[in-house]
Amino acid sequence: MHDRRHRERDGGLSRLATRVTNWTGSTTGFLFAAGTIIVWLVTGPLFHFSDTWQLVINTGTTIVTFLMVFLIQRSQNKESLALQLKLNEIVAALEGASNRLISIEDLSEEDLRVLHIHYRRLAEMAKRDVDLKVSHSIEEAEARHNFKKDRRKRKA
Repeated sequence: MHDRRHRERDGGLSRLATRVTNWTGSTTGFLFAAGTIIVWLVTGPLFHFSDTWQLVINTGTTIVTFLMVFLIQRSQNKESLALQLKLNEIVAALEGASNRLISIEDLSEEDLRVLHIHYRRLAEMAKRDVDLKVSHSIEEAEARHNFKKDRRKRKA
């Protein structure tokens, strides 16, 4: 029962966040924000451009900015997760693709740098190939590396 209430509350919060994100990113949302600024500017002479008049816009924009940072981050996290899941599905479904890349986003930054260097080398290998349709996997590159390493050991 507690789990169901949590899902319902999170579902409601999720729907609200999605609606607010969609609205703030719309033309209507922009026009509302621009209109608010225009109304504030027009009322300046009425309030003699007082400190309170300035404080109203400063406070309002600070609160909206603070909330929007979290809303945008939440939206970005959701989109990023969805994209990662789609990419994981593609990697898992492709024959010859390395399944070690599934959930690669969970690796440390150092591990990601090592893989980046590795893929840069794969790109260099692919550029040297005459047939542009040839692909190189991590496993193939490691096998080549181990073969070369063994060959160097035998020569020494």
